[in-house]
Amino acid sequence: MSVTVRVPAKVNVQLAVGAARPDGFHDLANVFLAVGLYDEVTATPSPDGLRITCEGPDAAQVPLDRTNLAARAAIALAERYGRTPDVHLHIAKDIPVAGGMAGGSADGAAALLACDTLWGTGASREELLDICAELGSDVPFSLVGGAALGTGRGEKLTPLEVDGIFHWVFAMATRGLSTPAVFREFDRLAEGREIPEPVASQELLGALAKGDAQELAATVSNDLQPAALSLFPELADTLAAGRAAGALASLVSGSGPTTAFLARGAEAAEAVAAVLRASGTCRDVRTAWGPVPGATVV
Repeated sequence: MSVTVRVPAKVNVQLAVGAARPDGFHDLANVFLAVGLYDEVTATPSPDGLRITCEGPDAAQVPLDRTNLAARAAIALAERYGRTPDVHLHIAKDIPVAGGMAGGSADGAAALLACDTLWGTGASREELLDICAELGSDVPFSLVGGAALGTGRGEKLTPLEVDGIFHWVFAMATRGLSTPAVFREFDRLAEGREIPEPVASQELLGALAKGDAQELAATVSNDLQPAALSLFPELADTLAAGRAAGALASLVSGSGPTTAFLARGAEAAEAVAAVLRASGTCRDVRTAWGPVPGATVV
């Protein structure tokens, strides 16, 4: 038998970043929204031990060894339950690779749920979330989906109420950005000034609760955006093209380099996408809406 899990991308509607901690991480106030761009991970028993394969856009950039978060998830679950990770994990990619939309984290969450289902381990939701937190800061949200506030490194989640849906346009950049490199640039740019404690914007949380795109547009923010633009200045052209096309808000998604544009509705999103495709400032454009559920067995 095999088990396939579908898992969504995310956009950060707020990413407030604190100063570097002694362990090298940063405290965050990270407001996640799961959006309908998906990867699928299929787990199948493997007599040859752990194997990873991948197909889809940018699949050549995905590591196929044990550094892959999907592989690490299978190993972590197997170790917890005293078994060997004899599984073939096939990743069908549609979330941008190294794009700031948690594609790798999504694959980790999907592989964890797929292996748990395939092996019948019966792990509780709390156990799965605990393993997710060990794997990476964004992995727990990929499992949960919907909308949530992440604190600590982003792994401590508080679900958020959202009334209605929000329509987004995502512009994929011509190259990737390393998340650690963006955080290092954030630290460099922050040298000599005091960084406030990261807190969630009450106005933004209120806009989500009301489902008000106009209010949300006025409150979205990303403290990593200056660092991403410093490393990839051409992203400013993409952001400007989206704003000129009528987007309510534009921002770098997470650590980038994917840029995100909030639209008034589905038709407005398609109009913004058409302008961005013609702008020559990005290599691909996608539309999606959210929130959507997290990792789900299909």
